[in-house]
Amino acid sequence: MRKLFLIIFVLLFPAMVFAEDQAIAKIFAQSGIDGAMVISSLHSGRIFMHNDARANCRFPTASTFKILNTLIALEEKVVSGKDDLLKWDGHVRDFPDWNRDQTLESAFKVSCVWYFQELARRIRPHRYRKYLHKLGYGELREPFDATAFWLDGSLVISPIEQVEFLKKVYQRSLPFSASTYDTLQQVMLVEKTPAYTIWAKTGWTAGSTPQVGWYVGYVETQHDVWFFAANLDIRHEKELPLRRELTRKVLQEKGIIE
Repeated sequence: MRKLFLIIFVLLFPAMVFAEDQAIAKIFAQSGIDGAMVISSLHSGRIFMHNDARANCRFPTASTFKILNTLIALEEKVVSGKDDLLKWDGHVRDFPDWNRDQTLESAFKVSCVWYFQELARRIRPHRYRKYLHKLGYGELREPFDATAFWLDGSLVISPIEQVEFLKKVYQRSLPFSASTYDTLQQVMLVEKTPAYTIWAKTGWTAGSTPQVGWYVGYVETQHDVWFFAANLDIRHEKELPLRRELTRKVLQEKGIIE
């Protein structure tokens, strides 16, 4: 009877049941990193997952929120396009790439916090509340600092929710204009080859314990689109490259990229 119940449950709720992917688990084990990964196909419905429990847990969005933040900023006309320039204030920050004038495109690629904080001041809290509620993006905890809520843990999201959000971005099913989507696609571009194209964004919650690293995005191939979200414990800054490296190894293991 119990076996019959499990079979019926899987048939009725296939999207809620995920087996541990041993190949991904092996890659994580070899790296010595704790974390989770979700990879989901747009067309076939196939899902590869490591650490189901963690994949359903919410973590601070960190700079992965720059994906939605870019959409909001463009739609609200607080920035006009990928080349919209903001002057550096002269304050020297820890990351050399931040210590210069930034466009939307350059700020997105180097994850420049001060640029997006300036956009946040222009957007204002009530607009963020409206969008986050309407889009069902993660969970926003009140009260929040309008220029730091994606960094300080006020806005949290799970790896599975990241993937579902990215699917909506790719399908352009969220209430944003075509030009807004076009600009986001331009700034999110990471790699383009004859076989595939990758759009993605990193994230890092340096102020949390343990620190958490993100790498989220999607890969478009000739026959499918694969959405991914990697969420890792970061013990030292030197481990930050593993966000991309582990994701790339898994995508290669699954034959999605070369």
